[in-house]
Amino acid sequence: MTADPDAPAREALRLIGPDPQNWVPDRPGIDHNVTIVGGGQTGSAFCFALRRAGIGKVTVIDAAEDEAHAGVWLNAARMNLLRTPKSLTGPEISLPALGFQAWYEARHGGEAYAAIDRIPRTDWADYLSWYRRFLGIPIRYRTKLTRIEPADGHFRLHLDCDGERRIETTRKIILCTGFTGNGGPYVPPMVREALPQALYAHTESAIDFGALRGKHVAVLGAAASAFDTAGVALEQGAASVRLFARRPHIASVPITRSRGFPGAYDNYYSLPDAIRWQQALRFYRWGSTPTTDAIERVVAFDNFHLYLAAPWQSVRVEGGQVVVRAAGNEFRCDFVIVGTGYYVDLSARPELSDFHQKVLLWRDRFTPPPGDEDEFLAAQPYLGSGHEYLEKAPGAAPYLRNIHVQNPAGFVSFGLPIGDVPSMKRDIPTVVARISNDLFLADLPDHERRMTGDVPPDFGPEAYASAVRNQ
Repeated sequence: MTADPDAPAREALRLIGPDPQNWVPDRPGIDHNVTIVGGGQTGSAFCFALRRAGIGKVTVIDAAEDEAHAGVWLNAARMNLLRTPKSLTGPEISLPALGFQAWYEARHGGEAYAAIDRIPRTDWADYLSWYRRFLGIPIRYRTKLTRIEPADGHFRLHLDCDGERRIETTRKIILCTGFTGNGGPYVPPMVREALPQALYAHTESAIDFGALRGKHVAVLGAAASAFDTAGVALEQGAASVRLFARRPHIASVPITRSRGFPGAYDNYYSLPDAIRWQQALRFYRWGSTPTTDAIERVVAFDNFHLYLAAPWQSVRVEGGQVVVRAAGNEFRCDFVIVGTGYYVDLSARPELSDFHQKVLLWRDRFTPPPGDEDEFLAAQPYLGSGHEYLEKAPGAAPYLRNIHVQNPAGFVSFGLPIGDVPSMKRDIPTVVARISNDLFLADLPDHERRMTGDVPPDFGPEAYASAVRNQ
C-alpha cells in the first residue's frame, strides 16, 4: 500500500509520453470520427486505446442513468467473484500499472492480492470506476441510440438524449452493447405466454429481491447467472428456491479452456469455418458452467432444492401462485426467475433496422454437416477480421464495414465471449488497428500531402561551417 495509490499509474502515463495529437482530418458535417455505443468496461477501454492511437473526436454514449446503472457489475451481475482468472489482462491492455492488480495492491497490499482467488465483483466495479475517472474517459449517460442511418460515407445517429431527440454524425461505430446487443433476453414462450410480468423476471432484469423475502421462488436454468440469482434470493430471505435443470447433471467442464493457449487465442480468426463452427457447437453442447463457489453459495441453504433432468412441461397461474409441471410433478411458487440466456436476432434491435437484413450471418456463409445444425449459432453475424459486419450481398451495403462489433455476437467468429475480460487483450488492439487503417486510407490524399509536404530544416549551414575544409 502507498500513501498515494495513484502514483504508479501516473508514472506509467508519464513514461509513455503525452497522447498523440489527433491526426484524422476533419470532414465537413461530421461530428465524430468514432462513436462507441456502451460505456462499460469495453467501451471505456476502447476510448483510451483510440486516444493513444491518435484518433480524436471519439464519443462514448450509454443509455444508463449514470455510472452506477451502467454495465452489468452493479446491476445484472450477481456473482460474488468474477468467473475469470484474476491474472487476465483487462482494460489496461499493455500498461500493467493501469491494471486491476496494480490498482488493488496500491490500496490493499501485495499479500491481500495474493490471498484472493478471483476478483470480487464489487472490487472490479470500483476499479472500473477508478479507471474511467483516472483516465478522464467521458461517458455521455442518458444517451440512447435508437437508429443507425447510413448516409453518404458516414452514419446519422438518431439519439434520445435525456428525452431530447438529436441527430449526430459519425464515420465509425463500435457496438459495445453486451448480450442484449444481438437480440434480447430469452424467455421461453410457455413462461411469457402463461404468466403476467409481475410473476416472473429474467436474470437480466432489475429484480427486487427484498420483495421475495418469505416467498417461494422457482429458477429455470442451470448456468452461472441462474445459480447467482438463486444465491441472492436465498440470502435475501426467500422461503425456498427450486432450481430446475434440463440436463441430468450440472455442466462442469469449462470446454473453452482447451483452446486457451496463445496459438489458438491469437490466431483463432484464421481457422477454417468448419473448425470454428465445431468449436462453437462443442461449447454449447457441453453447456455453460457455473463456478464452484456459485454452487457452494446455494447448497449451503437447506431451503435450496435442485431438480435435474427436469425441463418445464407447462406453466399456469392458479390461486395467485405459479404452478410448474416438471419431471412428472407439479410445483407451486410465488415467483419465477428465468435464467435461459439470450436470443440472437438482429431484426429485434431497432438501431439496426435500416440494414439488419443485409448483414452476413453464419447461416449465409456456412452449411454444417447433417446433425451439426444449430439455429442459435447460425443466426450470429459472420464478422470480418476487424470485427466488422460484412455484406450478405457484395456491394449492397459497403457501409457495414464501418460498424465494429465488440459484443457476444462475435462468439462463433472469434471463439470467446466477446466483450468479456478474456477478449480484451486480443480484440481491442485488433479493432483499433483496423479503425486506424480505414480512417487513414479513407483520407489518403490528405495524408499524402502531409507526408510529402515541406519540412523546415533543423539547422542551417552555420551549424557545420567551422568544420568545412576546401582541401
